[in-house]
Amino acid sequence: MQEVYRRCGGIDVHKKKITVCLKKGQKKQEVREYGTTTQDLREMVSWLKAEGCEKVAMESTGSYWKPIMNILEQEKMPAMLVNAAHMRSVPGRKTDVNDAEWIAELLQHGLLRANFVPTRDEREYRDATRYRSSRVDERAREINRLQKILEGANIKLTGFISDVTGKTAMRLIELLINNDSLSDEQIKGACEKNIKAGFDEIKASLDGFVSGLQKELIREILNTIREQTLQIERVDNLIKEHTSVKKNKVMERLEEMPGIKRRSAEQIIAEIGIDMNRFPTAHHLCAWGGVAPANNESAGKRKPAKSRKGNKTLKKTLVQCANAAIRNRNSFFHAQYSRLVVRLGKNKAKLAVAHSMLIAIYHVINGKIFKDLGSEYYTQFNKEKKAKALIKQLKRLGYEANCPDLAA
Repeated sequence: MQEVYRRCGGIDVHKKKITVCLKKGQKKQEVREYGTTTQDLREMVSWLKAEGCEKVAMESTGSYWKPIMNILEQEKMPAMLVNAAHMRSVPGRKTDVNDAEWIAELLQHGLLRANFVPTRDEREYRDATRYRSSRVDERAREINRLQKILEGANIKLTGFISDVTGKTAMRLIELLINNDSLSDEQIKGACEKNIKAGFDEIKASLDGFVSGLQKELIREILNTIREQTLQIERVDNLIKEHTSVKKNKVMERLEEMPGIKRRSAEQIIAEIGIDMNRFPTAHHLCAWGGVAPANNESAGKRKPAKSRKGNKTLKKTLVQCANAAIRNRNSFFHAQYSRLVVRLGKNKAKLAVAHSMLIAIYHVINGKIFKDLGSEYYTQFNKEKKAKALIKQLKRLGYEANCPDLAA
């Protein structure tokens, strides 16, 4: 095999120690073990530089690769992060030394494919947005706990008020836990004027059996929800402070797309960045993001395949944006979903919309202006054929259509 690097290294990464194999040509090699403290990592880099190492590769083990990558970037040592699934060693011969040797050998012959590694600033920005996402999820779980306790107390408030954390719902819940009984005046005073449910429905939904223990639990959950809301707001402000001017401009363009608001735009930019030169085409980005279909072909026949594995956070955000986009009946994404959902089902149709959205995001980040094709995009093709199909369907249902120009 062709030798791409004369001197290169492979690093087997663990929490407390790393094993480094330095290849010196085809036959010579040297293996050393180091700790994972900053001082130990600097010693490792000094040794590699002294030996004339051209490049190092390591597997992406949890978050343990990050401190190593930080030092390698500071010391300007060329490094490659690789998916462990792409370089599995021979079964039954797995040791730390063998793993390091195998990584170094694959790198030496150019058989490794590098992962996308954001810069340190981008990694920190991504940590902040992912932390906010986890806090939002925790708050949602706490709201579900509140709804569960209310149901257990025969309080059917959530059946008439969609948002249990809204002003009206929170006021009514506070009245429930602070009073033994509620008067009509108290209920009317807590309700907003624009609430859809009627007074009788709200009053009936509050007729339950809330014990003293349940009141204390509800009070604790409400305090937790308030604290989590304030925490999310603080993280929001932190993210805004560390968002560059370039990112702000890109996010403003992304917000022009249906289904994408500020938080979603921040999450998307945190995951993929604003430099699209990392991805040769939009389809490469979709494959990396996990919203592209996998290949499953044998003997010339294409078989059903699940979506590819990719960036879970990006995929989750895009599916949420797709859910919002398909509710806009004037958008192309609604038309695309309506066209595919009959044949593919809801989940696959939403994923297809997420795929289309990511392609559009790729081009918007590259400087193009987003133009919605509209909900009538698909109706402009094969109009006569579609009209004939609809006429046949009307006849099967027992109706007569008087269209002589389109007679079957």
